[in-house]
Amino acid sequence: MRLETERLILRHWEESDAEECYKYAKDDRVGPSAGWPPHTSVEESRRIIKEVLCEPNTFAIVLKETGLPIGSIGLHFRSDLARLDDEAELGYWLGVPYWGQGLVPEAAREMLRYAFEDLKLDRVWCGYYEGNDKSRRVQEKVGFKYQWATEGLEVKQMKEVRTGHVNCLTREEWESER
Repeated sequence: MRLETERLILRHWEESDAEECYKYAKDDRVGPSAGWPPHTSVEESRRIIKEVLCEPNTFAIVLKETGLPIGSIGLHFRSDLARLDDEAELGYWLGVPYWGQGLVPEAAREMLRYAFEDLKLDRVWCGYYEGNDKSRRVQEKVGFKYQWATEGLEVKQMKEVRTGHVNCLTREEWESER
């Protein structure tokens, strides 16, 4: 499975991507804001690729210009937010050197097209933790609508309690914005 945009290829992760994954996932500005600790080694990144990033609708964000992965994006089914068969939760992260270039919104737009046109989903959820303004802005740019906030949310991997914000985009909203 491979999806493309003007600047990106979205393809499945491979174990051989471990070094590139580690290069960006070890940065403490990336994972903690999304609720997971920085990777500590190439071996850990390889394990996470095999155990987490290998899900069917999870993709490496690959820069066409280099052919190398710079982040990840995926649709997660049966998550905390997506509980019905016709919905999914969108998640993503990007290496710091690529922040501010509009790459995640570009990848997210293609994932939403894939979700609504190819998978025939009715709704896609997306969330962010308080203070993660970059993630909030991505969600606003691609059309998500604010739903609610939850205080006292346990973030197990970080051993913290945070406030989480939830956004949603329906197929009808997505179609009307195209």
